[in-house]
Amino acid sequence: MTAPGACAPPPPPPASPNDGPDGRAWRRPVSSQEPRVRRSGNYFRTKSIEQSIEDTEEPEHALSRSLSALDLTVFGVGVIIGTGIFVLTGTVAKNQAGPATALAFVAAGVVCALAALCYAEFASTVPVAGSAYTFAYASIGELPAWIIGWDLILEFALGTAVVAVGWSGYVRSLLDNAGWNLPDALQGPDVADGVGFDLLAFLLVLLLTGILVLGMKLSARITSLVVAVKVTVVLIVIIAGAFFIKADNYRPFIPDARGQESASGLDAPLIQLIFGYEPTNFGVQGIFTAAAVVFFAFIGFDVVATAAEETRNPQKDMPRGILGSLFICTTLYVAVSLVVTGMQHYTELTVDAPLADAFKATGHPWYAGLISFGAAVGLTTVCMILLLGQTRVFFAMSRDGLLPRFFSRVHPRFATPYRSTVLLGVIIAVVAGFTSISELAELVNIGTLFAFVVVAIGVLVLRRTRPDLPRAFRTPWVPVLPVASVAASVWLMLNLPSETWVRFGAWMVIGVVLYFLYGRKHSRMSPTTDRPAPPGPPVAR
Repeated sequence: MTAPGACAPPPPPPASPNDGPDGRAWRRPVSSQEPRVRRSGNYFRTKSIEQSIEDTEEPEHALSRSLSALDLTVFGVGVIIGTGIFVLTGTVAKNQAGPATALAFVAAGVVCALAALCYAEFASTVPVAGSAYTFAYASIGELPAWIIGWDLILEFALGTAVVAVGWSGYVRSLLDNAGWNLPDALQGPDVADGVGFDLLAFLLVLLLTGILVLGMKLSARITSLVVAVKVTVVLIVIIAGAFFIKADNYRPFIPDARGQESASGLDAPLIQLIFGYEPTNFGVQGIFTAAAVVFFAFIGFDVVATAAEETRNPQKDMPRGILGSLFICTTLYVAVSLVVTGMQHYTELTVDAPLADAFKATGHPWYAGLISFGAAVGLTTVCMILLLGQTRVFFAMSRDGLLPRFFSRVHPRFATPYRSTVLLGVIIAVVAGFTSISELAELVNIGTLFAFVVVAIGVLVLRRTRPDLPRAFRTPWVPVLPVASVAASVWLMLNLPSETWVRFGAWMVIGVVLYFLYGRKHSRMSPTTDRPAPPGPPVAR
């Protein structure tokens, strides 16, 4: 009883749905005023940044943070620099821009830089695995996030398989020079009569899968070693080639414009079918035509963003890794293009191996073997980092319930998503072994550009919905720069063949069907899906 004259105690607070049987609340991380889920209809419900970060702390689904800014830069350089630096530079010079190919690389680098600045803001603000998928989930909504995640799975899977097949070709060439020949049946479908299996590509993907399972730090060390070899080869080529440059080969630096041979049907660029626009070669306009081609030599820097969750200090290191790798690779591309067009007049360059043949034309065939070696070594890291990117996107989608949660468990010792890594590694190894997929390579390009568009739009949306969100790195000149990034990416997409658009559309339709059959119902953001309370005993309020 209460003593006369004493105040009655206040009534007990109402029970919370999160209270335990003894009336005490379960321990949960304190978040900002942002709701855990913002719903704008079932298809555009967003997952808050706070919730995304909280999910990375679940013991069974947490990745190890072991990467530095240097590791991220090495990853970026390792995946960007491949055969393109040895082949694409001379091919574009001969067919599209002449010595002005250097300017085409600068233009393409600017387009990539626009996207890179948007990626840097997101990756430092939302340091969670998944790259553009996670960014879209936090800003635009679940269905767009699923679409971009499905797109990235295609991009990275095909990219890994295509690069593995290319690596196999270079290694077979080196083995042939040494007098060792594989049977035709084990050189892939392009060589064998009838059914062929590319044994080298298959084994490469399996080996890299094992390395990724054993840990991110081990992957970073191997990548650093291989990238050091690759960049050394590139620098040797640049320095050696500089001694054979003739100023007359740069005249004219921007050749006179000429029309392209018109394509028809699905082989024609989409912009030609819609607007009747026909791009030209050479001249000032030819520089931008060449930029649309050499842009694809930059594909890969966005993979750096998939490692945000495994970075020790993502707020500072992610922007440094993304922008630093892009700057280094742009500089190397420009230098190589100036060397190859200075060594040999652009009209005399070959298409298959322009840089190697330019050294042969100057009487130094030894460098041709060095270039083949550098390309083979370089493709190893490209393949591994593309596989890394795909496994992280698949892992993030699985952790959110859009794909089976079984694949989001991490290894108890290595702290890597070993289940998804093994599954995807085996599938891609089989695809690389049995399939001739060179005609599908352009799907990698359209997938990357689509991701650029989504990330730029996401920056605009998140700036509006979460203006007070702490941002360690802020994209400058918003909204002008993201809008310019969208416009530049869409322009390059329109220059791709219509057949590529048809295939891309078919893949997206399959993805949307899977979302409605599985992802929407099993999403952890669904009202019908119970999110378990974090482990830990009840504590007093």
